[in-house]
Amino acid sequence: MDNSFSIIAGVIKHRRSTKPAQMNGKLIPDAQVQKLLELADWAPTHGNTEPWRFFVYSGNAIKTFCAQHAELYKKNTDPEKYLQANYDKFLHNGDTASHVIMTVMQRGALPKVPVMEEEAAVSSAIQNILLGATALGIASFWSTGGMVHHYSMKELLHLRNEDVVMGMIYLGYTDTDHKGRRVIPLADKIKWSK
Repeated sequence: MDNSFSIIAGVIKHRRSTKPAQMNGKLIPDAQVQKLLELADWAPTHGNTEPWRFFVYSGNAIKTFCAQHAELYKKNTDPEKYLQANYDKFLHNGDTASHVIMTVMQRGALPKVPVMEEEAAVSSAIQNILLGATALGIASFWSTGGMVHHYSMKELLHLRNEDVVMGMIYLGYTDTDHKGRRVIPLADKIKWSK
């Protein structure tokens, strides 16, 4: 049992976010991405709603998706707030990523399950992907920026109003070693009562 704890603790403590621009373009076999999605499918879920849904982009589909994302930004941003640098970033964010996974909370038919719990289930599924990626030596980045939370992204993905886009996961490899840190001491985050 101690060995299992050491292994999972090591994976958790070594997980890092690697921005897409820091990925090197090396491709991940689709079979490994499928294994990550299988891990996601084991996230906790209230009422067995299993609300996670994934849109997986690889190859030329990444460029197409990134171009669509950039156009959503251009079309839905007030001209006085529009920045060409943001457009270019969204257009090229996937250039060196191997896969991009759009993650969605698909609202189920059990109204007794609060939306927050469905979102938490999908967040757990995403964490399973990130931890699995770390264990396989794959770099990852969970992004909620850009047009992720804009209604136009729901339209692009043909989602219903009650569904929620939870973010994009960029997967790839990196030549950069990232150091982790925590800025708030753990003792300041815990209150024990006995």
